[in-house]
Amino acid sequence: MSRRLLPLLALGAPFWAQASTMPAFCVKAAGTVEQAICADPKLVAIDRQLDQVYTEALAKADAAQRKALLMQQKGWWRGVRDCWKAQDMHACIAEAYVLRRVELQATYHLVRLRGTFSFTCDDGSTVKVTHFKTDPPSLIAARGGEQSLMLSQPSGSGARYAGRNEQFWEHQGSATVVWGHGTPELHCKRT
Repeated sequence: MSRRLLPLLALGAPFWAQASTMPAFCVKAAGTVEQAICADPKLVAIDRQLDQVYTEALAKADAAQRKALLMQQKGWWRGVRDCWKAQDMHACIAEAYVLRRVELQATYHLVRLRGTFSFTCDDGSTVKVTHFKTDPPSLIAARGGEQSLMLSQPSGSGARYAGRNEQFWEHQGSATVVWGHGTPELHCKRT
């Protein structure tokens, strides 16, 4: 090989390395969101992280779960593509990716558990809480036949988590639980 080509190949190496880590849709980034992801190295990195976690979840899922997981992923992606409407599109995209990664890690137990605890509430119901070592920390709370994924929230004291319409706030063996939009707080004790 010519000595004149070696420097050119050396200059091209970072491009080739970068091209191999780009999401597949970057070849033909059709929408505003796809273009934003492909142009931002941080968003490309979180796309790669999610891709790895999604692959792990698919490998762990049985046939029925795999079919459901594929449908959920398509629905999730449609939601991400709506981030073009957000005031801060990049923040919307990043938040959607982090939430999906944590959801997959917790749902398919791809990370270590931090513990499972049960709480009996003042209405007689039981809330079972499983904590996961995700980033950010998360838990899955189960009450009746329903489940809610919740992420750690800032708290002056105790451990506070929030989901879509649920909240769990534990402090010294007691918990305050809100289960559903506009529902009254439940006061619960660890059993």
